[in-house]
Amino acid sequence: MSTDTFPADASEGPLESTLRVVAPFDVDPPYEAEIDDLDTAGFEDRFLDRELSWLRFNQRVLELAENPEVPLLERARFLAIFTSNLDEFFMVRVAGLKRRIAAGVAVRSASGLMPKEVMAQIWTEAAQLMARQAQVFRDQLIPALAEEGIQLVRWEDLDREEQRLCKKLFKERIFPVLTPLAVDPAHPFPYISGLSLNLAVLVANPKTGKEHFARVKVPQSLTRFISLGNQRFVPLEDVIGEHLRRLFPGMDVRAVHTFRVTRNEDLEVEEDDAENLLKALEKELLRRRFGPPVRLEVEESIDERVLNLLVSELGVREDEVVRLPGPLDLRGLHSIADLDRQDLRFEAFLPSTHRLLAPVESASPVDVFKAVSRSDVLLHHPYDSFSTSVQRFIEQAAADPHVLAIKQTLYRTSGDSPIIDALVDAAEAGKQVLVIVEIKARFDEQANIRWARKLEQAGCHVVYGLVGLKTHCKLAMVVREEPDGIRRYTHIGTGNYNPKTARMYEDFGLLTTDEAIGEDIAHLFNNLSGWSRNAEYDQIMVAPDSVRSGLIDRIRAEIAHHQAGLPARVRIKANSVVDEAVIDELYRASRAGVPVDLLIRGICAARPGVPGLSETMRVRSVLGRFLEHSRIYWFENGGEPQAWIGSADMMHRNLDRRVEVLVKLPSADLSDEVGAVLDLAFDPGTSAWELGPDGTWAQTKPVGDEPLANLQDTLVAAHHRRR
Repeated sequence: MSTDTFPADASEGPLESTLRVVAPFDVDPPYEAEIDDLDTAGFEDRFLDRELSWLRFNQRVLELAENPEVPLLERARFLAIFTSNLDEFFMVRVAGLKRRIAAGVAVRSASGLMPKEVMAQIWTEAAQLMARQAQVFRDQLIPALAEEGIQLVRWEDLDREEQRLCKKLFKERIFPVLTPLAVDPAHPFPYISGLSLNLAVLVANPKTGKEHFARVKVPQSLTRFISLGNQRFVPLEDVIGEHLRRLFPGMDVRAVHTFRVTRNEDLEVEEDDAENLLKALEKELLRRRFGPPVRLEVEESIDERVLNLLVSELGVREDEVVRLPGPLDLRGLHSIADLDRQDLRFEAFLPSTHRLLAPVESASPVDVFKAVSRSDVLLHHPYDSFSTSVQRFIEQAAADPHVLAIKQTLYRTSGDSPIIDALVDAAEAGKQVLVIVEIKARFDEQANIRWARKLEQAGCHVVYGLVGLKTHCKLAMVVREEPDGIRRYTHIGTGNYNPKTARMYEDFGLLTTDEAIGEDIAHLFNNLSGWSRNAEYDQIMVAPDSVRSGLIDRIRAEIAHHQAGLPARVRIKANSVVDEAVIDELYRASRAGVPVDLLIRGICAARPGVPGLSETMRVRSVLGRFLEHSRIYWFENGGEPQAWIGSADMMHRNLDRRVEVLVKLPSADLSDEVGAVLDLAFDPGTSAWELGPDGTWAQTKPVGDEPLANLQDTLVAAHHRRR
C-alpha cells in the first residue's frame, strides 16, 4: 500500500517479485521432502496455497474496515488499502498465473493444486471479497459517515446550488483536461491504461439515430471526491457524466458507464544479456504500460452492448469481468480518510527518541557515535523515532570530519529523502560513499533510477547489486577514524531507509559497534560491489547462501534441546512463511513436541493444529494502524534465548533470488527485548487472528470478562510511559 499501512509493498508487501531473470515461466520447482527425515505419508496436502492465503490476508484487511471498534475514517482507509492490495495481486500474481496457464504449464503447486484450479478458486474468492467490499461501503461506511456529518452523495442527491457549483467547477477545472476519444473506422479503440477510471459513453446522432461509442478518462490529476462544502462530497465521474453534452455538442448522450481495467504489470529483463541493466530496465518499464488485461471492472448496471464492446476490444474473457455497484475504485477514499476529523481517526501518535539516544540535559542532539560506542541500540519503529536514530546516524556521519566512508543499501526510500541528501553531502565532502541501489524494487523502479543518477552525479559509487538477485537487505555501515583506531558503526534493519514509511511500518533495527558484525558486513559489501564471493560469516546469515540452511540448523537444534530435556521453543515473526523446506522443519519440530509459534502478517502456507503433524504449532496474525513488517527468528536455545532479525521472509524469492541478511542480536538483553514483544503478541489476552488447519482465519475471543488488548496500542502506551 502506498500511503498507508498495507502495501502492496505493496509491497515490501506479500506479493512476488515483478522483475526476474527470465526463466521458463518463473515456476518454482516442485518441492520434494526428504522422506527419510520427515514421513509425509498421509500429509500430502500439508501446505496451504500461497495465492489463496494472500486473499485471506486481504480479507483480514477488509474485516478491519468492517470493525465498528476501528475509528470511522480509518475504516475508510482500510477499504482504500483493500482496493490497492487487490489491484497489485491481480497485476502480479493473477497475471503470472494467467501467463503460465496460457503457455500450458501444468505443474502442481506445493498445495497440490494445478494452475487452473488455483485460478478458479482465486476468481471465486476475489469476486466474493469485491462484492463484500462494495456492500461494506454502501451499507456500513456511507451511513456511518453521514451520522458524523460526512456525506458521500451521488449526482441525483445534489440540490440546485450544489449542481451550479459543480457546473462552474466543470467549466473551469475539469473540462480543460478532458479528452474524449471516439471509436469509428477513423478512430481505433483507444488504449486504456491500467487502473485508470473511465467512462464508456454511448452517443447518438439526433438526425440519423446512429449510435457511436466514446471513452472519457477520469483525470487522475483531480481529486476523486469533489468537496461541495459542509463535508459533502460527490464522485468526480458523476460530475463529468452529467456534463458530457459539453464534450459531445450536437449529440444525444444515451448511456454512461464507468469501467476500469487491470493489466499485467510483470516485468521481464534478461539481466544476463543486458549490457546496461539501467537502460534495459528503463526500456522494460515503457513496455509495462501495455501489458495485457487481466481484469475488467464495470458497474452492474452497464448496458450489455457497451460491455460486449469492451470485452471484445480489450480481449478479456467473460469470467474476467467483475460487475460491482458504483462507485468503482475505492482507492479515492484515502482523501476522505485524510479529513481533519481527529475524533474519527486513530489517536495522534508521536514517536519517541530511543532512551539511549535521547539528550539528558542539553537541547542539542545526542552524538550517535558516542552513544552506540557505549552500548548497542535496538530500535523498534515506529515507536522509536526513525529521524532521531537511523536518519540522524547517517546525517551525522555525512557531517563528521572523522568519518572516512559510508556504505549503504537502498531498496525503497521517500521522494524527498534526507537519507539521499546526506549521502550526497558526504560524497561532496570527499568521503568514500558506496550505495547499493536496487533499481528493480517493484513499482519503485522509476524513483530508484532517478535517485541512482542523482547519487552518481554527486560522486557516490553506485552499484546495482548482483546479476539475477535483488539486493533486499537493509544495511548501513560507517567507517570512522578514532583515537584508538578505525571503528565500524553498523545498522542492520528489517525495514527500508524510508522516513515516511518508518512512521507507519513496524520494524526493528540494530545499531552496533560489535567487531564481528562489522567484519561480516564489510565482507558482504565487498561481495556486493566487487567480485568477492565469500559465503562464510560469523554473526550473520546471508541469502541465497545460508539463511535457509542456517534457520533449519537452529530448528533442529531446538529438537535436540527438547529431546535432552532442556527448554526448547521456536518463534518466528514474518510477513510470509511459504518455503516448504522450512515449514517441513517446523513440522518436524512440532512432531517432536517443540512449541512452534508463528506471527505472520500475510501469507502462511503452514497448517497448524493438524493431528500427528503440527499439534504444537500456533499461527497468529496482527493487523492494525501500523504495518507489522519486522522479521524475528527467536529460539529458546536450551534456556539461553537467541534472536535474529533482518530482511528475510520465508519465501522462495527471499531465500533463493535475493540478497537478504539476518543478524544475531549480540546480547541476551536484546534477545529478551524482542522476546517480550512476541510474548505480548501470543498472549491469550491480545487481539489477533488465528489460523485453523483448514486455512481459514478467525478472530480471537476474550477468555473472560476482560476485553482483548490491542498489541500496537499496548506498545504505544509503553513508549509513552517511557518517554
